[in-house]
Amino acid sequence: MAGSIALVGGDEFRDGCEPMDEAILAATGKSAPVTLIVPTAAAFERPDLAAQNGVRHFSSLGADAHTLMALDRDDAMDAGLASEIASADLVYLTGGNPAHLLEAISESALLNSIASALERGAVLAGSSAGAMVMGSWMRFREWRRALGIVDRIATLPHHERTDPDSTLLELDTSAPDELNAVLGVDGRCGALSGPDGWTALGPGNVTVYRSGAWRQYTDGDNFTIS
Repeated sequence: MAGSIALVGGDEFRDGCEPMDEAILAATGKSAPVTLIVPTAAAFERPDLAAQNGVRHFSSLGADAHTLMALDRDDAMDAGLASEIASADLVYLTGGNPAHLLEAISESALLNSIASALERGAVLAGSSAGAMVMGSWMRFREWRRALGIVDRIATLPHHERTDPDSTLLELDTSAPDELNAVLGVDGRCGALSGPDGWTALGPGNVTVYRSGAWRQYTDGDNFTIS
């Protein structure tokens, strides 16, 4: 995988996200990155508004931003829609319902195009539901297998609402054994992958759970998961 991954904890496209999203755009290496906002997860809660908010936000940061209105399984299997990914420098999966997003894009033409984009160096970002589905597993009511784009990792979004000690106890008894780490990501924060590991972004914390312990990282901190 040549491109970077950004796992965002939710509250995307809002005031305070600008420094994080500028770093995500910078990871594309382009001065005006072609950015596609994909609101599949928001299909049942004003996907048009989610997409428009994303376009407005990233356009204000200098991106060449557009929507890709793939809302269900039929859309995700549409070769014409999927082909639009070929021009993207950044693909951004919005928040919403992670179960719907996973069902819609698993083993789809859209997912194949996203994988090809990553291979050529594009950045894939996901917020909340969009971040959850990228791991090998996701926790949504119960643990279930996810897309595996980020191997042996799971993401818990909106993590500012939780207590790390309580979360650690729960993960110790419930998380799948094959996970190397679980990332708890606060809203308006993210974890951005790079050649040497991950970088925490945003005003809150990225909490990494592994080996029976947790550690928090703040904006600009680098960390590795092995």
